[in-house]
Amino acid sequence: MRFLHTSDWHLGRSFHRVNLLDAQRAFLDHLVGAVRTHDVDAVLVAGDVYDRAVPPLAAVGLFDDALHRLAELGVPTVMISGNHDSARRLGVGSGLMRQAGIHLRTDPAACATPVVLRDAHGEVALYGLPYLEPALVKEEFGAARADHAQVLGAAMDRVRDDLAGRPAGTRSVVLAHAFVTGGAPSDSERDITVGGVESVPASVFDGVDYVALGHLHGCQTITDRVRYSGSPLAYSFSEERHRKSMWLVDLDAAGAVTAERLDCPVPRALARIRGKLDDLLADPALAVHEEAWVEATLTDTARPHEPMARLAKRFPHVLSLAFEPEEGAGRSLASYAQRLRGRSDQEIAEDFVEHVRTGRAVDEEERAVLRSAIDDVRAGDALGEVAR
Repeated sequence: MRFLHTSDWHLGRSFHRVNLLDAQRAFLDHLVGAVRTHDVDAVLVAGDVYDRAVPPLAAVGLFDDALHRLAELGVPTVMISGNHDSARRLGVGSGLMRQAGIHLRTDPAACATPVVLRDAHGEVALYGLPYLEPALVKEEFGAARADHAQVLGAAMDRVRDDLAGRPAGTRSVVLAHAFVTGGAPSDSERDITVGGVESVPASVFDGVDYVALGHLHGCQTITDRVRYSGSPLAYSFSEERHRKSMWLVDLDAAGAVTAERLDCPVPRALARIRGKLDDLLADPALAVHEEAWVEATLTDTARPHEPMARLAKRFPHVLSLAFEPEEGAGRSLASYAQRLRGRSDQEIAEDFVEHVRTGRAVDEEERAVLRSAIDDVRAGDALGEVAR
């Protein structure tokens, strides 16, 4: 059986104020074409269909059009909600959509109810595990603690129990939206740290033939059976070196996996350039980036006059400008965003406490209080979304 594994569409997201709807539409055209060209038996979408809980109407229109086109091909689609999606909104109409072969899995309680497909070699059970916010699903799964490993492990126990009751030789696929240990993150994923831990071990998925992951935006292989498709488009300059693609996965009669990467269309190349402004404007080696979306980091000791306007004359698609002076006191010019880049909410909070106390770092008791407060805010936000 052949699957097309994709995730993290983030419909409605922009790139440094550049509207990406046309690029997202081109990707969905490409996806539908790939389903047809490669004789795909089912499409797997591992979460973050939308970029936010209440997406713009144009993004909803793209999603609606994609579902209609996939349904017209007669190819089943299994889709889960991610941490950016509103599970309740995404799941509206799922019962009706199922009749058209579109299987939305947004309810954690239904994670052990698979979509069952058949081929000449027997049945394949596809289990959709939507993003599991620990504080919201701890009771549902009877988890001892509200953390990712506990709730995802409990959900997978249910999957394995269901699979054990199926005919011998039933092959299995799991869709999940999580940060699995060993994966490489980028700047564009939302922090999902709970209790100081954001990742789960790949071993939590033991016992199934293939795991189609979403959340991390880089296409990557955790094990031969556990893979991220990554996002189809770049959503931050940290993804400059990503090769955006989908996985074309073949599951043979015995459950062995082979996978091939299918490249996605690239709307415009990304480039990160760094140096003194005059050097960037004159360096012939940078000519290759003149039509790219550009992030420029200036290292001039003194801030140059009208740097963005001057850069735009050579790089008309420059989108981001940062200052990192090479010498001494100029380093204080680094932007607030630069200072926070790559840091978790916990680290930012601890640094703030240390700063206002003029250098005294937090102790373990204070660290636990901060962690609990951050987890409570995250849970409150999630509960508020459910109530809306």
